[in-house]
Amino acid sequence: MGLTSFFGDCGYEMATAILPGFFAVLGLPAAALGTIEGVADATASFVKLGAGWLSDRLGHRKTIAVVGYLLSGTSKALFAFAYNWPLLLVGRVVAWFGRGIRSPLRDAMLAESVPAQTRGKAFGFHRAGDTAGAIIGPLIGVALLSYLGPHSGDPSRPFRIAFLLTLIPGLASALTFAILVRENRRQGSRTGLWASVGTLPRPFFRFQVGVGIFGAGDYSHTLMILAAAQLLAPQYGVTRAAAIAGLLYVLHNVFYALSAYPVGALSDKRGRRGLLALGYALGAVVALGFAAAFWSKRGDIFFIALLFMLGGAFIAVEDALEGAMTADLVPETGKRGIAYGVTGSVNGVGDLISSAIVGIVWSVYSPVVAFAYAALMMAAGAVAIQWVR
Repeated sequence: MGLTSFFGDCGYEMATAILPGFFAVLGLPAAALGTIEGVADATASFVKLGAGWLSDRLGHRKTIAVVGYLLSGTSKALFAFAYNWPLLLVGRVVAWFGRGIRSPLRDAMLAESVPAQTRGKAFGFHRAGDTAGAIIGPLIGVALLSYLGPHSGDPSRPFRIAFLLTLIPGLASALTFAILVRENRRQGSRTGLWASVGTLPRPFFRFQVGVGIFGAGDYSHTLMILAAAQLLAPQYGVTRAAAIAGLLYVLHNVFYALSAYPVGALSDKRGRRGLLALGYALGAVVALGFAAAFWSKRGDIFFIALLFMLGGAFIAVEDALEGAMTADLVPETGKRGIAYGVTGSVNGVGDLISSAIVGIVWSVYSPVVAFAYAALMMAAGAVAIQWVR
C-alpha cells in the first residue's frame, strides 16, 4: 500500500506543484483555483461515503480500490489540453472521484492489516511512503519546467508535457495495488447506507464535529503554492517564482514525510487526541503566517519556507491521526468502510467550504482576510477535538 501511494502521489503532486503556475500562464484567478479544488474535494467526499458502505456490504474492497487508483492516476493528463478552467475542473473532479473511491477502502484495509497497538505506526508509515512520492513528483515537475521552459516559444507547453507524463506513475499505482496487495474476504453486510451510518458509535460522531470545524478552514495546499508564487513574483518574476513555489512545496512534503511515522508511533504510546489538537493548532499558526506575509507585502523566502515546513508537519499529524482515530473509535471491522467514508465525507465538505471561501475572499477582499478566516476555523477545530473521549 505504501508503494502504491508512492506512485500515486508522485503523479498527483507533480501536477499539483505546477498547476498554480499553469494558472498564472493562462491568466486565471485565485477564485477559480479555490473553487476547482473545493468542488473536487466535495465530489470525493460524497463518493467516499458510498464506496465505504458498498465495500462493507460486498465484504471485499480491493477491486473497487484498483478502479479508484486507475481513475485518479490517469485523469490529470487532461490538464495538458486545457486553455481555460472548465477542463481543469473536469480533470480534477475525475481524479478526486477516483480518490474518493479508493481512499476509505485502502484505509480500512490498512487498519485491518495490523494490530491495534501499532495502528499509529502503520498509518504514519503509509503516509510517509505516500509523501515520498509527493517529494519526487514536484521535483520532476519543476525540473521539466526548468529544462523545457527556455526551449519553448509557448510558455504553456512545458506544463502540458509535464501533465501528460503524470500518466506513468499514475498507471504504476493502479498496477502495484492490483498485483501486490492481498485481501482476506469476509461476510458482507445487508444494512442500508444510512442505517449503517446510524450504527456507528456516538464518540465517533463527536470526533467528526472537531474534524468538520477544522476542515472548514483547512484550505487546499495548492493555495499555499499560489500564495508563495504571488509573494515572490515581484522579486523573482512570474515563471521563476512559480518554480521556487514548486520547490517550497517539495520542502513541505519532506517535512510531511519526516513527521508522519514519528507522530504515529508517539500516538500509540501517548494517545492521539492531544497530538491531533496540537496539529490543528499548528495549522492555524501557518494560516496566520501567510496572512502576516501578505499584510506586510514582503516576499521573504526564508519566512515562506518556514511556513511550508510547518504546513507539512501539521498535515502529517492530521492525516496519520485522523485515520488511526477512526479505527480506534469504530472497533468492528465490518463497519470500517462506512466509518472511513464518513470521515472522508466530513473532510471533503470542509475542504469544499474552506477552499471556496479562501479563494473567493482572496479575490474579492484580500488574502490577509482569507488566511485569517482559515486560522480562526482551524483553532476552533483544535478546541472542539478535545470533546472526544
